[in-house]
Amino acid sequence: MYAIIETGGKQLKVEAGQSIFVEKLNVEPGDEVVFDKVVLVSDASTKIGTPYVDGAKVTCKVEKQGKDRKIRIFKYKAKKGSTRRRQGHRQPYTKLSVESIEA
Repeated sequence: MYAIIETGGKQLKVEAGQSIFVEKLNVEPGDEVVFDKVVLVSDASTKIGTPYVDGAKVTCKVEKQGKDRKIRIFKYKAKKGSTRRRQGHRQPYTKLSVESIEA
């Protein structure tokens, strides 16, 4: 059984027992998060929402909060010596483990 949920402006395919990384949520490690924006649920039959499946929810447990590895951004304009800029960014995330899918 799997489901497709919507969180952080993205859609993710999840299965029970799976660990997923999502955009940072304001929750503490050990808390429980319930996603009710379920786009699709598939087991013996497939239910597709318009836009969401009624009564479907995915329950997850928060494992940890963290930051992704640093990416380097370098901006410059060709043939202009003074317009060079280097910048770094680390995207915050929340790691969740999927406990159950209810449809």
